[in-house]
Amino acid sequence: MSRRRAFLARWSSSASAAAAELFGEPRIAVVAGDGEEEEGEERWARLLPELLGEIVKRLEASEERWPARRSVVAFGCVCRRWREVVAGVVRPPLDSGMITFPSSLKQPGPRDAPIQCFIKRNKKNSTFYLYLSLTPTFMDKGKFLLAARKFRHGAHTEFILSLDADDLTQGSNAYVGKLRSDFLGTNFTIYDSRPPYDGAKASSRRASRRFASKQISPQVPAGNFEIGQVSYKFNLLKSRGPRRMVCSIHCPPAQEATTELQKPKAQNYVILKNKAPRWHEHLQCWCLNFHGRVTVASVKNFQLVATADPSQPGGIGDEEMVLLQFGKVGDDLFTMDYRQPLSAFQAFAICLTSFGTKFACE
Repeated sequence: MSRRRAFLARWSSSASAAAAELFGEPRIAVVAGDGEEEEGEERWARLLPELLGEIVKRLEASEERWPARRSVVAFGCVCRRWREVVAGVVRPPLDSGMITFPSSLKQPGPRDAPIQCFIKRNKKNSTFYLYLSLTPTFMDKGKFLLAARKFRHGAHTEFILSLDADDLTQGSNAYVGKLRSDFLGTNFTIYDSRPPYDGAKASSRRASRRFASKQISPQVPAGNFEIGQVSYKFNLLKSRGPRRMVCSIHCPPAQEATTELQKPKAQNYVILKNKAPRWHEHLQCWCLNFHGRVTVASVKNFQLVATADPSQPGGIGDEEMVLLQFGKVGDDLFTMDYRQPLSAFQAFAICLTSFGTKFACE
């Protein structure tokens, strides 16, 4: 509540200035209430729609980067009326190239330029943290986006993904999905906490159900919904070369990502595969052009492209456009750059598969 008060106090002068410029004088309706909180909230909720829209547009245009962009989020937290105005002005990552709200993490990235992120690994507790890069260098602290923790369940390995770095459980409100591997660590299944399309059925596996989830809203299905698979090719002969992988991911088409009138469908799957590297005779190693975003050679490094044959299910016909690249820049620091049709959540889950033990792929 104190944070909301501070935000309202900060922007009250901006609201008055915008109103004076638009209408000649501030036109703010104040409704009397029983208490200061109720009166203040009602007062701000009854601002003219034109004024609210103008303030949000100016705020959106002036604060394009974090941490200043937190003011856009704070604006939408004041009341339901303000939240509706913000939702109508702030564009999704596909159109803006920016991550603003938690919901942006499950929306496709931009088409033209990738969103640059990095992953920090904590080996002591098997935890991974995804950050949004704020500068082109690898030195900034970044904006925290997601966290994941690796668990061992019998012969299988699981990664729990959460919006809260300190609460990595399936029963949490911050839970967004999970990643599960087979015994060999060559096949992974990605689960979303929300249904990817109308009519989607939650996984029937006991290990994929969500137990002890007392805080989950009744409107949110308490289950895990399969949205993709990642498979690594066997390398039983131990031949030299990078890992080979294929991904099948449920992604809404570009036109469906920008409108609420069209709903994602069950058959909207995209097939991705790793881009084949070239052997460098002088360096005597396999090489890919990461455009300076990867600096340390590692078997974990990869680039994913779409299948080239558009006639195949999931084929979108471009083997040159890198849709996701992941690579090492330090002992426990990795970069992750993704673009449409993948979301940050999907890209993070795919990259986590590189940290699993693979007995038959090395």
